[in-house]
Amino acid sequence: MGLVLGLMLGAGVFLIWWSFWERPEAAGPRRAHRDGVLRSRLDRAGLHDVRPGALIALSVLCMLLGAIVVWAVSGGIVFAVCAGIVATFIPWALLGQRMRRRAKQLRTVWPDVVDLLRSAIRAGMSLPEALAQLQHRGPEAVQPAFARFAADYRATGQFIPALDALKAELADPVADNIVESLRVTREVGGTDLGRLLGTLSEFLRENSRTRSELEARQSWTVNAARLSVAAPWLILLLMSSQPAAVQAYDSPAGAVVLVGGLGISVIAYRLMLRLGALPEPERVLR
Repeated sequence: MGLVLGLMLGAGVFLIWWSFWERPEAAGPRRAHRDGVLRSRLDRAGLHDVRPGALIALSVLCMLLGAIVVWAVSGGIVFAVCAGIVATFIPWALLGQRMRRRAKQLRTVWPDVVDLLRSAIRAGMSLPEALAQLQHRGPEAVQPAFARFAADYRATGQFIPALDALKAELADPVADNIVESLRVTREVGGTDLGRLLGTLSEFLRENSRTRSELEARQSWTVNAARLSVAAPWLILLLMSSQPAAVQAYDSPAGAVVLVGGLGISVIAYRLMLRLGALPEPERVLR
């Protein structure tokens, strides 16, 4: 335990020291593409202030801590390596869970947002006023984003830059459609915005209702996949406290069995999720 605490203290001191230095710009198209994908996932999860490098550093830290803790408890190198590999994906799993939870939350509130926006426009409000009033009248999940839009518009008086900031803050396909509709109306004019928002509201309600029914029927597949993958490894984790089990697996043959089983479990889990997954809307108007 002294070794574990020392390593955790050293990792904390290193992260504090690392935070005082600015990270260099990403070099190369592959690095830029990777950071762009991570940035998009963080934005869709609502983690706008978290940098992609911090997520990677957290994954490495979880890997080291998982391996060290299991090695300190069981004394088996193979168990420690497998635990480190599994712990690496913990931040990514939490990020994916947060993305799905935020997308589901936004999917349920967008019809109300569109209805409020349509009512404000039909009442004679300007586009900035219609968007700004959502910081008070809109659903609680989107009030902070529209409050920041109102603050940006009051500070600069420029609608399009504030609209772009709102679009980046929400990071949602439906928000992209609404923002681009308002942008076109602002730049070229038009009288069909109310009808467009009404049609969009009906479509969003129907889509949310259908998707909720499908997700309820799909939940048993997801839960079965998680239980099928987690159960053997939980049993193996309990076995790691037995010296006989550690000695049996702490060998080249045991390493092949554990690493091979881990790879098969990951492939089977991803395959089950892919086969049972519902199509997610993409941000084509990013």
